[in-house]
Parts: sequence; structure tokens; C-alpha cells
Amino acid sequence: MARQQPLPSLPLPPEGYSQAYFQQLVQSIVLYMQSIQTPGEGRHTDMVFTDLPHHDKGLEVGGLFQHVGSVKISQAHNPHLSGVAASGAVGTITVSTS
Repeated sequence: MARQQPLPSLPLPPEGYSQAYFQQLVQSIVLYMQSIQTPGEGRHTDMVFTDLPHHDKGLEVGGLFQHVGSVKISQAHNPHLSGVAASGAVGTITVSTS
């Protein structure tokens, strides 16, 4: 489903080149680009997410990922690691050859 974003009105073109018209056109495009990058409200009845990552490594805060069969939201204070590894040692071994 497409995002319902109001389109800016574009100026009517003159017969020949006009610097003022070109500036108005550029301003309309800039305004539209800013509006589509501004977060807003969302209300959805149908959503499909494919290929979600299994951890939040590299995701911005608020990004979606799946973890143990659930969809989660990335949070700065609650990381979900991509893997766990550990190593340890107890005592020493001496090997000698005769």
C-alpha cells in the first residue's frame, strides 16, 4: 500500500525559460522530499515484512527485527546480540618430551 502523502502543487510553466519558475519548481521538489522524509503517523490494516534480520546489530533505534519467533523493535538500552561466544580455562598443563 502506498504512503498517502499530499503532493505539492507545481507552478505552471511559462512559454520560455524563466529563472523564477525554475526556482519555484526546485522549491516544490525540495518541499516534497522533506515531507516524505519526515516521520508521521501510520495506521495500517495489512502489512508484510520479508527478510527481517535476526538481531538488531546495525539497526537504527526503532528498526524491526525478528528474535526467537517474535518481531521486536530495536532499542538503544536493550540490545539483542547476533551470537554468544565464550571461552575459559582452568589450571595448566605441562608437556615434556624425553
